[in-house]
Amino acid sequence: MLGPGGYITKPRNELHTMWNAGQTPARMIEIISPAGFEHFFRELADLIEAGPPAFADISALADDYGLQFGQPEWVPELISRYGLTPPPAPDA
Repeated sequence: MLGPGGYITKPRNELHTMWNAGQTPARMIEIISPAGFEHFFRELADLIEAGPPAFADISALADDYGLQFGQPEWVPELISRYGLTPPPAPDA
């Protein structure tokens, strides 16, 4: 668990996930190197602005940036352990 002022690194080409484990809203600063991938988040925000986007649109955007979605075998255990509510299944 990461507290206020904490930091982590996320190596390239490894699946990862994150969530806010508390009730207090959280803020995150993400430093991406080399630059360029930050545009994915800007374009994703543009998609979301009009309402929940279709997963196919998110997937197409991810493809443009070489991002792959996955379901690692360890995610269900995290969901159970921390009582998480995952997003709805993709509508493909």
